[in-house]
Amino acid sequence: MERKIIFYGKYFFRFYEKQDVKTKRKIDFVIDIIRNVERVPIKFLKFLEGTYGIYEIRVLISLKSIGIFCFFDEGQLVILINCYIKKTRKIPKKELELAKKLKQQYYEGKRL
Repeated sequence: MERKIIFYGKYFFRFYEKQDVKTKRKIDFVIDIIRNVERVPIKFLKFLEGTYGIYEIRVLISLKSIGIFCFFDEGQLVILINCYIKKTRKIPKKELELAKKLKQQYYEGKRL
């Protein structure tokens, strides 16, 4: 089983480019799990209640934790949108609002 992963907008890549090699490897590792594992553990991928289908990819590194927002389209297609460094257990409202906006833009673009 392999999910197709695409990146919507430039938010993910702007974030990714700023990370050190160790962090990039860990992000790549977690994305590979999501791409290839049928039942991804909640440790790596969590559905966010009340967000109309937005998930948080969790990347845990010794000194920091990273959240990457994503959603599914057409079953096995995963769309990665924006990312942030987690400073607390709460998700920053600004980042979540951006994720909702990007998801809406994605679907509006598909209708054209």
